[in-house]
Amino acid sequence: MWREIRPDERFEIDVDGHRVVAYSFGTGSETVFCLNGGPGLPCDYLREAHSCLIDKGYRVVAFDQLGTGASDRPDDLTLWTIGRYVEETETVRKALGLGKVHMLGHSWGGWLAIEYALTYPENLKTLTLEDTVADMPHLILELERLRAALGPETVAMMQKHEAQGTYNHPEYLAAVTILNYRHVCRLPEWPAPVRRSLDDWNMAPYETMQGPNEFLYIGNLKDWNRIPDLPRVTLPVLITTGEHDELTPACALRMKLALPNAELKVFANASHMPFYENPQDYYPALLDFLARHEAG
Repeated sequence: MWREIRPDERFEIDVDGHRVVAYSFGTGSETVFCLNGGPGLPCDYLREAHSCLIDKGYRVVAFDQLGTGASDRPDDLTLWTIGRYVEETETVRKALGLGKVHMLGHSWGGWLAIEYALTYPENLKTLTLEDTVADMPHLILELERLRAALGPETVAMMQKHEAQGTYNHPEYLAAVTILNYRHVCRLPEWPAPVRRSLDDWNMAPYETMQGPNEFLYIGNLKDWNRIPDLPRVTLPVLITTGEHDELTPACALRMKLALPNAELKVFANASHMPFYENPQDYYPALLDFLARHEAG
């Protein structure tokens, strides 16, 4: 089960003239390399949820992506592209001498992990895609379905504010808050690492790549779709999702059907963060998958 653990090592890595900070836990020969969601979030929420894997003999590595956490925050919107983040991820892996890793990507980190796996498949033993998608246009349709549950008047109100660009209007924010508690984290009190990441959110990468909130995709990834390319990812893949996930089980199934060597776990009573919402089911599923593929 997750708990707050101090990293054993902290690294500062040069990525094209910018400083990126990485964290390492444990000394195991098998490395779980974590790519957190956002974009624009510090890695705290995912790092704290997975550093406990050291109890099972794994080394766990996470990093604050450029623009987040302790890493540099350059004021240059052209930096916020998925291709640049793929190269940043590879730079971190090489700088730390990680060799072949078990890559684990959550949410936006899953999109990044898919791009990485298509670019550098030789560096991976396994791929874990958590609460993520590979087809953004399909996700946008699914988000419309989730929004529709709020009722036609509320949806019309949201569409009005989106057309006007008034994303900070109280009634619009209230609707987004309801959706967040239904589909992002269903716990009455969100865990401290989640709050810490959210409180330090850099909205510049997020708005550039995704949009103003979790339920409106208008950034540079709005047309991203890697489903046609997933048959090239032949390594073992674990796909996880919550039954109430904003990145829905239908999106997860779409990935599973396209991947030649994938398994899918849907966690009950959970949305976008099963590692916090349903840890008693999440950790056994992840550990079983990793144990079966330790040799790569």
